[in-house]
Amino acid sequence: MRTEDLLAAIATGLWRWDSVSGAVSYDAEAARLVGLPAEPVTLPEAAARACFHPADWLEVKAIVQLAVAEGTLAEARLRIVDEKGTVLRTVRTRSRPIARGGSEDGYYLLGTLQEVPDPLPGTSAGGPPITGDWRRNREAFLLDAGRALAEAMSTAEVLRVAAGLSMPGFSPDGLAVFGVEGERISVIGHHGPRAGADRPLHDIALSTDHPAAEVVRTGRAVYLPTPEEYRGRFPAAWSPGRPRIRRSWAFLPLIVAGRTIGAWMAGFAHPVSFSPDERSVLTTIARMLAQALSRTALQETERELADGLQRSMLPASKPDIPGLTVAARYVPTGGGLQVGGDWYDVIGLPSGRTALVIGDVQGHDVRAAGIMGQLRIAVRAYASEGHHPDAVLSRASRFLAGLAEPEGPDGRYDPRFATCLYMEVDPVAGTLDIARAGHPDPAVRLADGTMMLRPTAGGLPLGIDPDTDYPTTRVVLEPGETLLMCTDGLIETGGHDLETGWDRLRKVFERPVIPAAGSGGLGSGDLSDNLSDNLSGDLSDDLSDDLEVLADSLVQAVHGPPSHHTTGPLADRREDDIALLLIRREAEVCLVGPGSAPVRRTAVTVAQAEPERIAGARQQLRDMLHDWADPDQMESAVLMLSEMVTNVLVHTDGDALLVAEVSGRHGSRRLRLDVADSSDELPHRRRPGELASSGRGLLLMELLADNWGVDPRGDGKCIWYELYEAAPDGRPG
Repeated sequence: MRTEDLLAAIATGLWRWDSVSGAVSYDAEAARLVGLPAEPVTLPEAAARACFHPADWLEVKAIVQLAVAEGTLAEARLRIVDEKGTVLRTVRTRSRPIARGGSEDGYYLLGTLQEVPDPLPGTSAGGPPITGDWRRNREAFLLDAGRALAEAMSTAEVLRVAAGLSMPGFSPDGLAVFGVEGERISVIGHHGPRAGADRPLHDIALSTDHPAAEVVRTGRAVYLPTPEEYRGRFPAAWSPGRPRIRRSWAFLPLIVAGRTIGAWMAGFAHPVSFSPDERSVLTTIARMLAQALSRTALQETERELADGLQRSMLPASKPDIPGLTVAARYVPTGGGLQVGGDWYDVIGLPSGRTALVIGDVQGHDVRAAGIMGQLRIAVRAYASEGHHPDAVLSRASRFLAGLAEPEGPDGRYDPRFATCLYMEVDPVAGTLDIARAGHPDPAVRLADGTMMLRPTAGGLPLGIDPDTDYPTTRVVLEPGETLLMCTDGLIETGGHDLETGWDRLRKVFERPVIPAAGSGGLGSGDLSDNLSDNLSGDLSDDLSDDLEVLADSLVQAVHGPPSHHTTGPLADRREDDIALLLIRREAEVCLVGPGSAPVRRTAVTVAQAEPERIAGARQQLRDMLHDWADPDQMESAVLMLSEMVTNVLVHTDGDALLVAEVSGRHGSRRLRLDVADSSDELPHRRRPGELASSGRGLLLMELLADNWGVDPRGDGKCIWYELYEAAPDGRPG
């Protein structure tokens, strides 16, 4: 007797569903039960779905997916409806998935259909009724759980989120997460109010008779609704002497991309039958937990790699330079491996001096970090050979140009350039010999707190033209002054350009400060480890006059909460790596008496071949006089500077050396500006006509300056003027 005939005799039909084609086949009895003519038929999935109540069809789809994942039977009740939606009967289906031959993902679902009586009102035929509210609560819970696990940034945070999950109707009393290490599994996280009473093993072999080991071996969940079933299936894992406070357990595999990475145990203090809906919730949580653990493990590995790479490319310890204090920071951009092309270095030279280097390789990827490492080693090698700053950058440019090699199968070239600022420091004399390759100029905070940019001569970025020359500029760092070298990330991050970026940093760099009790070491990497406790979101004025705190405050101004309220004129917030170096020349004791004020001083050389540097000299003077009481006096000072320097370039064959000095207390200060040249010919006063194009320089000085003169020198002459600070209404200070 055929199986179909035997089943038909007890009003049971057979059906089969092909997951690949979606075709559903019924025998004659199954076709009758679903409201079709009593004859074998094969229907597309859409036609088969029309025979069932829509809510029941969605429910059976979830149950079937759970059975496929667990390799168990799928059992459900379905309401059969006609074309008008009227319920004809209720049937029960039992089905089992069978893998298709030659297909990895496809399967057949073979099952039976049998009519069952409708349950009486107020009764349940197979456990607690699954209401629409319960389903909505379950969906809301899964959405919240998925969002919380997706936002977790570390393994510990994922475990905390999992421990706080409150499942609708059956919340676990404790959980454990097992990880796989070779042929052993170990607990990587455990949670529960009474963890010690029922704590799982911490290190077991995969061959052990333990539910977690079986889950990892088979990749299928193990449900233990009663202690008796636990003891019967896994007697070796059951300890009779240990008090048991939990009544049900679920062990589920953690699978990512077809690979089992561990197991998850959920323990319940009350009996749980593990209905299809409950198993569906647990399986969904296990999938999300596996994805979150895999993602955070990868992120932690990347962070560890980035930290190791960053530490290997930065100076290992704080340099000891007599008479100078140094602080540094490196903050990578927010994406990827947290590494980029910015770097800084402090190099001891054979002459006993010290070289400070800061640079930025084009790009924010691993290739930029690799090129940065090679370039840093090359610069260190050239400097250690004793070359002068211009020679170091020339050799580094040729080295970088030689790194442009074809990449990829099509042989495309990916050349990279780099900006760099190289500085050789003489701490005794306070001189800084600077060579610059397309890098932002350094900034100096004078002894009285005024910030000024120090224009320096420079050449093209490294790697563009191997034969580029890099002129050297000598700058004197006076006692008590602080110099800032930084990459463009510190200036331009937050939608700023060079001008607005320096204006933002000026507010931090010039802030009044008080002496500190102590200072930290040369900082790098994790900003959270370096930020001082007194650095709050509003960048309080109560800061320490310590380079470590100053370095933190500069970075905080760019990356901290205030940066979101000080965006620049550009539309986007361009994120970039940040590297900065701060050096301070320690002030000598008793240089000034009680009640006196520090002296502002700057020096600029304008060469015959560089008349365009007159504009830079004017800006230098404006920066020095930014808080001068009378704006008209400041403009007069700038006008006389232009006239004096232009006369040197027009009437002599030498360069103009400009020295400006502001002394005295605020409100009654004196500006003295000297312009020296190598010519012995003294200027003389003329009376130019209305159409004359020259001859008015001395007349302007006589009208605008409070005092002026010309001093002969052995190697030339010096013309100077003085202005005494006055209130805007003209009253003397």
